[in-house]
Amino acid sequence: MRERLEKLLAEGRDNALLRFGLGNACLQEDDAASAVLHLQQATLQNPAYSAAWKLLGVALRKLERLDEAEQAWNSGLKVAQEQGDLQAVKEMTVFVKRLHQAK
Repeated sequence: MRERLEKLLAEGRDNALLRFGLGNACLQEDDAASAVLHLQQATLQNPAYSAAWKLLGVALRKLERLDEAEQAWNSGLKVAQEQGDLQAVKEMTVFVKRLHQAK
């Protein structure tokens, strides 16, 4: 899956959805560092992409970059609330609470 998505990116088909898919594929392969790069790009290309913010926080958390993970989730919470994406709001709220408990 990851190779196919990387091929699309190399062909110039760069967009937020592709970057999200690549970030997700990287996480599935336990490559959180690459996932962060793709997910950051997804949020730059589409700042209203709440799922990308959520996954970016997950990737940053895996890298123990806790403050950045919290910032990503807080950005995602704002976007999700504005869009009425209640499921994403619930999930990211739980992630932030767990992060605070871990600190």
